Formats: sequence, structure tokens, C-alpha cells
Amino acid sequence: MLLKKLQLKTIDYRFGLTICFFLFFSSIISAQEIIPDVVAQKPIEVPSGQKLKVDGIIATVGDYIVLDSDIDKGYLEIASQGGSTKDITRCQMLGKLLEDKLYAHQAIQDSIVVSDAEVRGMMDDRLNYMIQQVGDINKVVAYYKKSSVEEFKTYFADILKEQRLASEMQKKIIDAVEITPEETRNFFKKIPKEELPTFGAEMEVAQIVVEPKVSKEDKQKVIDRLNAIRQDVLEGSSFATKAVLYSQDPGSSTNGGYYKMTRRTAFVKEFKDVAFSLQEGEISQPFETIFGFHIIMVDKIKGQEVELRHILISPTVSEAALKEAKERITNIRNKIINKEISFADAARTESDEKETRANGGTLVNPNTQDTRFELTKMDPTLYGQVSNLKDDEISQPILNTDDKGKKTYKLITVTNRIDEHVADYAKDYTKIRELALKEKQINAIAKWFDAKIKDTYIKIIGEYRDCTFTNNWLKK
Repeated sequence: MLLKKLQLKTIDYRFGLTICFFLFFSSIISAQEIIPDVVAQKPIEVPSGQKLKVDGIIATVGDYIVLDSDIDKGYLEIASQGGSTKDITRCQMLGKLLEDKLYAHQAIQDSIVVSDAEVRGMMDDRLNYMIQQVGDINKVVAYYKKSSVEEFKTYFADILKEQRLASEMQKKIIDAVEITPEETRNFFKKIPKEELPTFGAEMEVAQIVVEPKVSKEDKQKVIDRLNAIRQDVLEGSSFATKAVLYSQDPGSSTNGGYYKMTRRTAFVKEFKDVAFSLQEGEISQPFETIFGFHIIMVDKIKGQEVELRHILISPTVSEAALKEAKERITNIRNKIINKEISFADAARTESDEKETRANGGTLVNPNTQDTRFELTKMDPTLYGQVSNLKDDEISQPILNTDDKGKKTYKLITVTNRIDEHVADYAKDYTKIRELALKEKQINAIAKWFDAKIKDTYIKIIGEYRDCTFTNNWLKK
């Protein structure tokens, strides 16, 4: 029963997060408003005797309001993202909107700050995405039924600020929750034996990676090309146009190479060092990162924030370099097969992949930060590479091309297989700990809502007072 309750709570919690995800990334929630205590407009009688409801306020949470149309917008957006609204009632949708409003309201009370720079960055990212989808910002403005781009941006900025406040408040609550080994053990002991979860088949995988060596001549060709582009820009050409034409960065090339960043933005150190060494309007010399060679032009510097454009070009790996890399990795494989060296030791001494070689080539699951990969959730490419391998078998050299077009050769092996099994505390501690932590986080959020609802002005109007909410919004 305990596990069933947890599963139900988790479903409820995930429902909230799912709705939050759709609303956050699609940005359809109504804008932030500071309001007095007001009442909703009443339905207007039409000649036919039918009632036509005028959009009005249906709820107030602290300094925020919810409009009846916000619920309809939520449904439309979930549908536009391919989600099903079949089992989501208007009361459930309202409940989620009320949660978001309370998060945002309390974030302000807790002095959580969302800067204008953050909002501008979020807006630029979202607008760029929207424009890529529809091709014209005026279509976006028309979709939101605004009269001008500026009116839309003002409206949109309020939406994004509210959403960021809500997400930061939720993160603050969850981040404060910690779980001890003793709590994990007690959580597991409370689960009746017949209700213990079953974990799917898993495997642990290791790999050795060999990167083809790029010749000095090929590197110099790229540097010369970037210098020529740089010179053209200095003589009056558009950097943005050059980026669209020549940059190999899929994340920015279509947008003229544009990025906005601070020191905390997740870019490689070499890129940030150059970006923050330039003045407005200055163009860097070509420099190298793990992705290739870049040049950067700084558009604006606003305090700790830099707006820039960059062009990335990676050297072409020659057929000779690929052949040499394949020969090298084949020799490594032969040494392992002949028992001259273990796979783990070969990974430590021969692999070019810094992230895995210290661990003997063992891969870490990016979703769980564990070394186990559940077969049903494994990346299809990785699964295809290991699914037919027997125990201790080493693959033939695999030519791998990543999402940036970088080519490497690799050997891969399965180091451990775990069959589908009923949860075992010792073997599955990490998963059990995550379940225990999730339950504790759910309880922490529930307690937070109970406390804040009591201390916050909340008013729900009209037919929505008949809803049955998860939280005590009606303060009964």
C-alpha cells in the first residue's frame, strides 16, 4: 500500500510537472499583474436565452490573478505540443495554475530576484525558436493577438518573469530536501514484500575512443579561412551573414552566430576567456576549442553580460587520418584479445576520451549519473552497438559521428549485466534512494503549500468553488 500511495503521489506530482513543462516552454500562461481585490465579470445574457461568458478573473493568489481564458490557453498549448488533454479537467488545470501563482507570489516574498537580463535572455531564446517555427515574428504577434511587436514583448516579458520566479521557488523548496542513508533504509523497510518494485534489465558498458589526428596543414587551412572572413568583416562585410553562410555551429549559425552569455553560462573555458577579453565591436583572432576553431565579435557589453556573434569551423579529418586511427584502435583491440592488457587498463592508457578513461572507460548514464543503463531506456544508437555483444566480448572498431559531425573510432564492451529483478536494497541502493528522496520532496512541497495557502490571500470565484482540489485552495 505504501508503494501504491507513493506511485499515486508521484503521478500527481508528475502531472503537475508535466503541465508546468508545457506551460513554461510554450509560454502561454497569462501575464503577471498586481491587482486589488476584484470580482469576476458575470455571464451576459444573449437574446437566445443562452449565456455567453465574458473572460474574467476566476481566482486571485496574493498579487496574481488567473483568468478563465488561461485554462483554455493551457489546453490549447498542451494539444499543440502533441499532449493529450483527455483526462485533464478544468479544475485540475486551475489547480496547477494556482500552484504556479503561489510559487511566484512567495518567490517575491522570499526576495528571489529575477533580473531583467535573465528575462531578456529567455525572451531572445524563445522568440528565436518561435520565429524558426513560423518564419515571421509578426505571425507570433498575431497568434498572441497583440497589436505590435513591442506590446507582445512587454506582455511576454511579464509571462517569462513570472514563470522564472515560480521555477526558482520550486527549486528552492526541492533543493533544501536531503535524504540520509538511514531514511533510505527505513523507506525500503516500509514497502511490503509483495509490493516491492521490479527493475528492468540493465547493463554497464565501457568504451575506448581514438580520435583521428588532424594535421597542422588542415588546421592552418581553417585558421586562414577564418582570418579571411575576419578581414572581410573589418572591411565592411556583415559578421552575421558570414556566420549564416559558414559557421558549423548548429546552435547559432541560423541566427547569425548570436549568443548572450555571462561568466556562469555553460560554455567551454577557452571560449569564455576570449569572449570576456574583447571590447565592443572587437573581433578576436582565430582560437581553438574542443569543437574546432572560432572567431568572436562582441556586439554589446551590459555589466556582466556579453552579447556576441561567433563563427565555428572544424578542420576536415582526412581519409589518411581516419585510416591511421582505425589501425591504432585495431592494434589496441588485438592487445586486449591476446591478454596483453585488460580493457580497463587500455582505456586508462590509450583512450582519447577524457571523461571516461580515468574510470577504465566505464560510461556514466547521463539521466541517472549511475553506471547502469536500463535497456528499455538506453539511447538507441548505444543499444544497437552493444545489444548483440556477449559477455566480455569486444566490438569491432566502430566509426562514430557525433551530433557536431566529429568522427572517432571506438571499441565497446559490456562489463556487467543485471537481469530484471525485484528491488534489492544492496544492489539497487541508488534507485531506492531516488524513490525515497522523491517521496520526501513530494511531502516537503505538500507541507509548503499547506503553510503558504494559510498565510496568503486566495480567492476563487464562481463555478470553480465547486472543484475538488489536491491542495486546500478554498481553505475549508
